[in-house]
Order: sequence, then C-alpha cells, then structure tokens
Amino acid sequence: MTTPSPADARDTELAAQYEAYPYPERDPRDESKRLLIGSPSHLREIDYWVFGARRPRNQPLRALVAGCGTGDGAIMLATQMARVNRPGEVVCLDRSSQALSIAKARAEARDLPNIRFVQGSLIDLETLNLELFDYIDCCGVLHHLPDPAATLKGLEQLLTPGGGMGLMVYAPYGRTGVYMMQEALEHLTPFSEPPTSRLDIAKRVMRHLPATAWLHQNGNFGDHLNGGNAGLYDLILNPRDRAYTIADFLDLLESTGLESSCLMEPARYDPALFLPDPKLRQRVEHMNWRDKAIVAEALTGNMATHVAYVVRKDERIVPPNADDTAAIPIMREIPGIELAKQILPNCTLPFSFGTLVVPVPLPTAARSILPLIDGERTVGDLAASMAERGMSENKFFTVWKELFSTLESLNRVLLRSAI
Repeated sequence: MTTPSPADARDTELAAQYEAYPYPERDPRDESKRLLIGSPSHLREIDYWVFGARRPRNQPLRALVAGCGTGDGAIMLATQMARVNRPGEVVCLDRSSQALSIAKARAEARDLPNIRFVQGSLIDLETLNLELFDYIDCCGVLHHLPDPAATLKGLEQLLTPGGGMGLMVYAPYGRTGVYMMQEALEHLTPFSEPPTSRLDIAKRVMRHLPATAWLHQNGNFGDHLNGGNAGLYDLILNPRDRAYTIADFLDLLESTGLESSCLMEPARYDPALFLPDPKLRQRVEHMNWRDKAIVAEALTGNMATHVAYVVRKDERIVPPNADDTAAIPIMREIPGIELAKQILPNCTLPFSFGTLVVPVPLPTAARSILPLIDGERTVGDLAASMAERGMSENKFFTVWKELFSTLESLNRVLLRSAI
C-alpha cells in the first residue's frame, strides 16, 4: 500500500472538511428573508464587465458556478436572472454532497427552475463532460486547489467565444494573522486528524488566544469568526490555503491566457485615491496600472481578497462610451436617490473599501443627476431633464463624464444593453 503524497493528503482532508462543515454556513429557511448580494456574479456586473453592455438581454446566458459550496453566488445569479426573465441556466458544480444538498434546498425554497446541480471535482474537469459556458464563476476556490493554474486553464477551455469569468482569490496582507494561526494549529492538531477533533482544538485555542495575536488586530474576518463552525474551520484550519498578491494574481491570469477586464472595485487599486499629496499623486499618475495596483495593495494593507472579472487575452469587449446619448446608465444595486443621500455637504461620498473608508469627491450636481438614473432613461434623457433645470448641454456632459467615471470605478453606476 502506497503512502499518499502530502498534496494528496491535504486534498483528502479538504474534501473531509467541506463534508463535515459545508461553507459558508447557511439555513435554507433564511431564503424567505433575504437575498445575499456580492461580487462576482452579480448579473448587472456580468453584463457590463464581461459583455461590455452589448449582449442582448434576450440571449440565453449559460453559467457555471465552479465550486459552488452552499450556493451564495449561484442563488444570487439564478434569482436575478429569474426576476428579469433572463433565459438561461446556472449549473452548480461542487464535490461536497453536503454543500450541494444545502444549495439545492436553498434553490427549492426560492423555486428556481433555472438552476442545476452536478457533483464533481474541479481537479477532474475533463471527466465531467460539461458543455461550454458564457460565464464561469470560480469564487474562493482556486487558492485551495493543488494546481490552481491547471484548473483555471481547464475552466478557460469551457468558455464560449466572447465569454468570461468572475474570480476571487485570497490576498496576503489583509489576511495578516490568519496564516500564523494556521501554522500553529497544524502543529497542535495536524490536518490528518478528524475535522471534529481539529475544530475542538481550534475553539480551545481561540478561547485563550493571546492579546498580542495579530488575528485580534484584523477586522476583516467578522463573517468567518461569527460564521459558526464552518466559518471558523475555513479560516484557521483549512489544510491548503494560499494567498496571491495582486502581482501574483495577474501573473496567474497571464499564464492561463486570461486578462482582467475589471479588478473590483477599480478605484481600490488606484493609490491616488488615498494619497492626496500633489507630489505623490504626480508620481502615481505616471505609473502603469499594474504598478498602481501593487502600490495600492501594499499601502492599504487591508485587501483580504482580489475579485476580478476576466476574459481571454485581447478579447475584452469595450462598453459603449458613457457620453453616447443612447447609452443607458443603471445603478448596480443602491438606487440613485439613496446613493445621493449619502453624499456629504462637502460633495464627497464616504466609500468603504473593506475596513478603509475614503472620501471620494463628486461633482456638486451629482445629487440632482443620480435620482434620475432608473435603468430606462438614456444619457440623452438625463441631459434633457437637467436642461429643464437650467444646466446647459455642455455643462451636463462635463459633469456627467466626471460623475460616471468616478462611480463606475466604485462599481456603483454601470451601463446596460439597449437591446
């Protein structure tokens, strides 16, 4: 009898973890109370950041959620598609039978006929006989796999021409304290022990965690630390958990023939936003976007994940020009009238990038324009409405260009397809 390699042993423990503690911990009865919203895989984001607001809304969307867990992303996307009568199907793939059973119960609670479940491993994609997909979600999965690049390349081969993906990987600086805990616990309770035993030891450690432990100082993990057994296990006991700096992540994409169409939110990766000193901003202005992102991650120190929409290299679909009078602005989630209420008297919008709150300057007229955005009015309609209030066309388009550019970079205002 051969001894499993360390990589195989870790993968065996990972599979056991998600059977014992499906993640995230969800109760299907909660589906009647709320829909969890996030990125990636928000339908309006997919339409904009992947398809450039040019894909007809009556064209069926075939999506794969690769490593769906208990179903957050899949339930969100399938529900959004059902609400706007978007034809298509969401296929949920996961190797954990327990996680899939929870996701299925959540779909049943919402009566979602546009969602299908497949049990299988991303490590063995070629054996699953999956068809092609317009969109693939792989959120919080790649960093747990033996060979992330090979799996990502396998997923890329399942994309239709012009398709894209939504990805999330862990980032190191915002996870300060996590890997220290994982190292300590691997010695105290090796990953070869049963998940129930490991969890017991982890809980005991957490009850007596020294005040100096870096995990105490990190405010990024309320969802894990308050997320029951599954949340705690996934945070500090996961047997394979690597993090990617933004440079590492971009290199991973490059190695698999992909490129980012959007790092979420784009403004988060521009250090000029939180470096008001003119001399510093001048230096930032002359940097390429990759170097800007590297500086932003290193300076803020709180990025715990990188979320991106990606497409095949050199295949990005450019959205319509926001100055086009026929373009249709749409609020990503918060209604324009509600976002306008968040603007302070000094015309700044306090915006939270995780635990970092940054005052984002907006044009004075933002409070008047935002409530007009309803997903039906065109940019030309907005200009006409503002003309009735005394704003010239030239003035409107000057203001609109600044307003849209800023709120697009915050993923708050996008464009939708006109067809």
